[in-house]
Amino acid sequence: MKHVKFSNTLRIAALTGGLFLSASAFAQQVVVKGHVKDATGEPIIGATVRVAGAGGGAITDANGNFTISANPKSTITISFIGYEPATVTAGQNVDVVMKEAGATQLKDMVVIGYGKAKKADLTGSVTVMKPDELTKGVTNNASDLLVGKVAGVDVQTDGGSPGAGAQIRIRGGASLSASNDPLYVIDGLVIDNNTATGMSNILANINPSDIETFTVLKSASATAIYGSRASNGVVIITTKKGSSGQRPTFSYNGDVTVSTVRKKYDTLNASELKDLVASKGIDTNLLGDADTDWQDEILRTAVSTSHSVSMQGGLKNMPYRVSAGYNAANGILRTSWMHRFNSSVNVAPSFLDKHLNFNFTAKYMYEKDRYADPGAIGAALSMDPTRPVRTDDPDYSVVGGYYQTLQGASFNDPNWTKTSYSQTPQNPVAMLNNKHCVANANDISGNAEVDYKIHGFEDLHIHASLGAQYTATSQTTDVARTSYSDNYYGRQEFMDYYKYNIVGNAYAQYMHQFGDHHVDIMAGAEQSHYHRTGTGTYGKGTNPLTGEAYNEKLRSETEWATHNSLVSYFGRFNYNLLDRYLLTATFRADGSSRFAKGHKWGYFPSAALAWRMSEEPFMANIHWLNDLKLRFDWGKTGQQNGIDDFYYAPVYVRGDQFSQYTFGDTYYYTMRPNKYNGKLTWEKTETWNVGVDFSALNNRVGFSIDGYIRNTRDLLANVTATAGTTFGDQLLQNIGSLRNYGLEFSIDAKPIVTKDFTWGVTYNVGWNKNKITELKAGAQDWVWVNSTEAARGTSTRLQRNKVGEPINSFFVYQQVYDDNGKPIEGLYVDRDHNGVIDDGDRYYYKSPAPDVIMGLTSKFLYKNWDLSFSLRASLGNYVYYYNLANKAKVCDSGLYSHGAFENSNPEAVALGFTGLTTAMNSISDYFIRNASFLKCSNITLGYTFPALMKCGSHEYFAGRVYFTVQNPFIITKYKGLDPEVANGVDRDPYPRPVSFQLGVHFDF
Repeated sequence: MKHVKFSNTLRIAALTGGLFLSASAFAQQVVVKGHVKDATGEPIIGATVRVAGAGGGAITDANGNFTISANPKSTITISFIGYEPATVTAGQNVDVVMKEAGATQLKDMVVIGYGKAKKADLTGSVTVMKPDELTKGVTNNASDLLVGKVAGVDVQTDGGSPGAGAQIRIRGGASLSASNDPLYVIDGLVIDNNTATGMSNILANINPSDIETFTVLKSASATAIYGSRASNGVVIITTKKGSSGQRPTFSYNGDVTVSTVRKKYDTLNASELKDLVASKGIDTNLLGDADTDWQDEILRTAVSTSHSVSMQGGLKNMPYRVSAGYNAANGILRTSWMHRFNSSVNVAPSFLDKHLNFNFTAKYMYEKDRYADPGAIGAALSMDPTRPVRTDDPDYSVVGGYYQTLQGASFNDPNWTKTSYSQTPQNPVAMLNNKHCVANANDISGNAEVDYKIHGFEDLHIHASLGAQYTATSQTTDVARTSYSDNYYGRQEFMDYYKYNIVGNAYAQYMHQFGDHHVDIMAGAEQSHYHRTGTGTYGKGTNPLTGEAYNEKLRSETEWATHNSLVSYFGRFNYNLLDRYLLTATFRADGSSRFAKGHKWGYFPSAALAWRMSEEPFMANIHWLNDLKLRFDWGKTGQQNGIDDFYYAPVYVRGDQFSQYTFGDTYYYTMRPNKYNGKLTWEKTETWNVGVDFSALNNRVGFSIDGYIRNTRDLLANVTATAGTTFGDQLLQNIGSLRNYGLEFSIDAKPIVTKDFTWGVTYNVGWNKNKITELKAGAQDWVWVNSTEAARGTSTRLQRNKVGEPINSFFVYQQVYDDNGKPIEGLYVDRDHNGVIDDGDRYYYKSPAPDVIMGLTSKFLYKNWDLSFSLRASLGNYVYYYNLANKAKVCDSGLYSHGAFENSNPEAVALGFTGLTTAMNSISDYFIRNASFLKCSNITLGYTFPALMKCGSHEYFAGRVYFTVQNPFIITKYKGLDPEVANGVDRDPYPRPVSFQLGVHFDF
C-alpha cells in the first residue's frame, strides 16, 4: 500500500487552520430558544434539554419554553418521562413535538386492570384524565382533582371542613343499602374502602401533587376484571415516576390560601326578634339587651398553607422518585384544623436487558385533626341574639362564664347549685371551646411488583405483585365540666381504630402479532385479606367531689375485631385484526368469606367489540381524521361492600355492664348473638354500553359519546324482620332490582393555536335516570331510608324506596295553596280519599340525584401568561330545606319555652307557619326544593417566568406564580346555604368557603 507523505509546512498549515476554525465555531455559539409540546399542543413542563457532547442542560418552564447555548447545527436532545426522546438541530428558534411512550402514557397506553393497553385498542368506556397544573384550583385531596372533569362522574365534596373528602358516584348509584363508592386502585394496590375513624378521607394517603393520571373505568367490559368490587366503577390512580437516564430534577410547590365565609344563613337580629316577640304578645322584657350575630362569633377567616417537594431522575437502569408534602389547613368554623404530612418513594430498577423489571412504591401519611363540634352551626341559628357570648354574672361560672339558660342543680355540691338547662338552645361559642376533639392517623402502604419477560420467548411475561396497607388512628375527646352537654361531671372519651390489608396477585400475559392478527391473553389469580380491629367510644365523666367515675363506658365493652377475605381467578383475551376490528373478553370468579356456603362464589364475565372505522381503506384519504371508533360492550359485576363480616352466621358478642346477670352477689356479663342472614348473596349488576370515539385535526378536536343501561338485581336493603325470627327488628336481605340508564358526552378542543396564543376548552355532560324495578320487602314493595329524618319529628323518616320510583325519593304530603299561591299550613291533598290526613296521603316526590351533571374548563395561554376557569353544573337535584322546615313554628311556644327564646329567620316569619297543626308541617313537599346550580369551581391567573439564577450552563428556579379564586360564585334558585347536598337533606352543613390562593412552582 502506498503511503501519502505531507510536508511539515503543509502539516503546520492544516493544524493552524483547524485551530482557527475551532475558535471561530466556539465564538459563534448561538442562543437557542425552543418550545416543547405534545401532539395535542399542550406544553410539556420539566423536560430535560441537552446539547450532544456538552455538559449541563436546561429544563422547560411551565409554558414548555427553554433557552440553551449551543454550537450551530449541533444536536439537541429533549427527554421527559412518558415520552419518546426528541432530537433537533440547533437554531435560533426551534419547535419540538414529543410523542408519548411508556407504561403509563396518557394517549397511546392506558393503565387498566392487571396490565396496560393502547388507548386506540380500548373497547370499553374508559376515561383517562391527567391533572392540569394550570386549572386544578385549590386541591387538598385527590378527589378534588376529579370535580367536574369526567363525564358521568358526580363528585360532591363533603362540605367545607379541612381535609373533607367527597362522595363520588359513577353513573349513579347501584345499591340501596350497600356501598355506592367506586373501587380505588393506587399504583396497582386495591385500597380498602373503609375509611378509618379519625382519618379525614379514604384518599388522604396520597399527595395530589404526586398524581400523574386518573383512569376511570365505567363500563362493565372495563370493570368486570375487578369482579365483585366493581359495580360502582373503578378509579385507578397512577403516581409520577422517574425515567432511566434522567438527571436528578427537583420541583417545589407552595401556596398560601385565605378562606372566608361565602354565605351565611339569614337569621333575625336582636331588633327583628324583639318586634316578632311583641307581635306574638310575649313580654319583651324577657329578652336581653345585646345584639349578637352568632354566626359571626363561630365563623372566621382562615389562613392555610401547603408545601411539597420532589426529586426524580434515573440511573442507567433504575428510575426513581421521592416526594414529601405538608398541608396545614384551618377551617372557617373556629377551632377546626387539619395538619397532614405525606411522603412517597418509587424505585423501578430493571435487569437482564430489561427482561426483569421491578417496581417498588411506598407511601406514608400522618394526619392530625381538630374537629369542631358540628352542632355549633345549628345552635348559632337558634341562639337568642339578644344575649351576649359571655357574662360577668357569677351564677354563670358553672358554664364557664358563657351565657346559657340555667336551672337548679341537684349535684349535692354547695359550690355548684345551678346547671345548664338541656331543653334550651346552646351557646355555640361555648360548644366550640368546651369540646376538644383531636384525632391522629398514621397510614403506610406499599406495593412491590416484578415482571419477567421470558428469555427467548419475549412475547410471554410473568407478573406478580404483593401490596399492603396499614392504618392506625386514635381519637380523644375532652368535654369541659362547664359544658352544656356534660355539666359538672365533664367527660373524657376515646376511640381507636386499626386496619391492615394484604393483596397478592400473579398473572401470565402472552402477546404476539401473527401477520394481521394480534392476540393478548392474560390469566391470573389473587388473594386479598382485610383485617380491622378497634373500639367504640369509651370513657367517663368524673365527680369532682368524690373522684368517682360517672356514666362510665369501659374499653373492654366496646372492643371489636373482624376480617374478610377474597380469593379470585381472572383472565382476559384481546384480539385485534388489521388494527380495525377489536374483541375483548374477560372473566373473573370471586370467592368471599362474607357469604355462607353455597353463596360464596360469584362469576363475572364481560365481552366487547370495537370497530376502528378510521383505519378502513375507504377512509384513507380523509387526512384530517385521526380516529373514529365504534364500541359495544356487555358485562356483569358484583357488590359485597356494605355487608358486615360473618353476617351469615350468629356471632355472639358480650353485652355491656347494664346487661349483666346476677347470681348471688356476683354480676356476670351475658353473651348474645348478632342478627344474621345465611341466605345473603351478591348484588349483581349487568351493564350494556355503546359508544363512539372521534378525534380530528391532529387531535385538536376529540369527543366521546356513550349510552348505557345498568340493571342491578339482588339488591341489598334492611327490611323489617318477622318477630321472633332474628335478633333485631331489621335484617339485611336481597330484595329487589334497580335500573340506571343514561348518556354521556365529552369533548376536548383547541379552537385557537398560534405561536403566542392558545385557547383550549373541555366540556362533559352526563344524563342519568334510575328507577327501582322490584322490591320484595315482605308484604310491601317499599323500604325506608334510615339515614335521614324530617325536621322537628321524633325519628320521622323522610325518604323511602319504592318500585317504580327513583332511589331515595322524598316521601311527603302534597301541599295545598291558596288563590295567591301561598301554602296553607296543615292542609294537604287527601290522596287516599279516606277523609283523614295520615301516612296514606304521603307520596313520592323528587329525589336528591341530579338528572344532568356538566363540567366545563377553559384555558387561555398568551406568551408567559395563562388564564383559566372551571365551571360545573347539576340539574334536577332536589333537597329538603331543613333550616326553613325547622323554623316553621312561628308562634309563642315556638319562640319561647323553658324560660328561653329561640331565634327564627325572615323566610319562616314570612311563611307564617305555626307548627301547631295536627299533621306535621315539616314533611310537606313545600320544603322539597329544586337545588339545580351552576358553580364556578375556580378561576386562575398564572405567569411563567424563566430561570432566576444561572451557574455556568445550568439554569435554576424557572417556574410559575399563580393566583386562584376557589368557589367564587354559585348561580341557583335555592335559598339555602349551598345547593350541593349529597344525601338530599340540607341540615346545618359545614359551609364551603370562598378561597383565595397565591402559589408558586419551581423547577431546579
